[in-house]
Amino acid sequence: MLIDSHAHLEMPDFKRDLEEVIQRAKESGVDYLFTVGTEEKDWKRALEIASSHPRVYAILGVHPHNTKEIDDRTYPILSELCQNPKVVAYGEIGLDFFRNLSPREIQVKRFREQIALAKELHLPVVVHDRNAHQETLDILKSERAEAQGGIIHCFSGDDRMAKECIDLGFYISIPGTVTFKNAGAFQEMIRKLPLDSLLVETDAPFLAPVPFRGKRNEPSLVRYTVQKIADLKRIPFENVAEATSANALRVFRLEQQVLGRNEREG
Repeated sequence: MLIDSHAHLEMPDFKRDLEEVIQRAKESGVDYLFTVGTEEKDWKRALEIASSHPRVYAILGVHPHNTKEIDDRTYPILSELCQNPKVVAYGEIGLDFFRNLSPREIQVKRFREQIALAKELHLPVVVHDRNAHQETLDILKSERAEAQGGIIHCFSGDDRMAKECIDLGFYISIPGTVTFKNAGAFQEMIRKLPLDSLLVETDAPFLAPVPFRGKRNEPSLVRYTVQKIADLKRIPFENVAEATSANALRVFRLEQQVLGRNEREG
C-alpha cells in the first residue's frame, strides 16, 4: 500500500484529466489519496471529489495565504462542511512568512482560531510552515494543538524542529523535494528520523520529484519519494511504504474503516 497524504486534486491543473490521474495513482499502488481544499472556492470541489471516489478523502481549511479573506461566514461554512464523514482533517493552516500574502499578524490570529476550531470538530490539523519555524512551534504549543495531533505538511524545518514536533505527537510529511540534488541537509535529517513518525506526500500539482522535477506532479509519483527515503535509510521500499501508510491511516483515524473495507473486499 502507498498513500499520498496531501494533494490538491481540486485545483484547475487536474480539471481535464482528473479521472486518469486517479486511475494512474491506483495502477501505481497508491491506495488512498487526501485532497486539500485551502480556500472557500475549493472546499466543495474537494469534497465532491472525495465523495465520488471511495479511496479519496478531503481535508478542508484556510491556507495562511488566504487568511486575510476570512470573515463572519467562513468558520460556520467550514464547520458544516467538516461534518461530512469524508473530511478527515482540518487544514492546511499555519504561517507563511516567505510570501506574506496575508499580513503576519492576521496569519497568527487565524492560525490560533483555526486550531481552536479543529479541536471543536475533533479533527487533526495539517500545518503549513514556511519561514516561520519557531513561530509555528510556539503557537502549536501554546494552543495545545497536540490534543488533536496532526501533520507538519511539506516539512522544511531542521532536526531540532522535527524532534519537537514529533515530541508533540505530530507526524513529519516528506514531499518530493527529498529527491532534489540540492537537498543534502534535508536528506541527512530524514535518514535520522524514526520511520514511525513519517508520512509521504506529493503536494500535487507542485514539487514533482526527480526525474519529473519541473513538471506537473500527481499522486502516482509519490512512490519516488518512498524510494528515496528507502535509499536514504537503506531499507526495503516495502518497509517505507508500509510504515508511512500505517502512519497516515493512524493520524487520519481510518484504521478501522480500512480494515473493514479490506475484509469486505477479501
